[in-house]
Amino acid sequence: MRIFMIVDDSPVIRRVGCRIISDLGFSVVEAGDGFEGLEKARREMPDVIMVDWDLVGMTGLEFIEDLNKIPASQHTKVLYCTSEIMIPEMTKAKRAGASGFLMKPFNREIVIHKLIESGVMDQPPAAA
Repeated sequence: MRIFMIVDDSPVIRRVGCRIISDLGFSVVEAGDGFEGLEKARREMPDVIMVDWDLVGMTGLEFIEDLNKIPASQHTKVLYCTSEIMIPEMTKAKRAGASGFLMKPFNREIVIHKLIESGVMDQPPAAA
């Protein structure tokens, strides 16, 4: 089973994301900050990571830069999650290795679209 990590300091965002992502067939790992996310990634590298742009203790950009230092991360897709369009910050994230962007608030359809766009999924899952 593919692993999807949600790195966000908001329990609500993690709960909503977990519900959507697990319904898409992923095993979901949660991290409340970037340090916890990096620690968990070192133990078992996820296939996809959704990281918030503004974390407690480190930014999403710093998380991506530190993630890139872990050799096993080379095939991990990173979705940079933000609540507003910040072109300079998003450009930095893309240059650092973000595979795509996810705007808050998001729903199932948006997440599916972003996973297809970033090459994680080939097509939408069959309706249940």
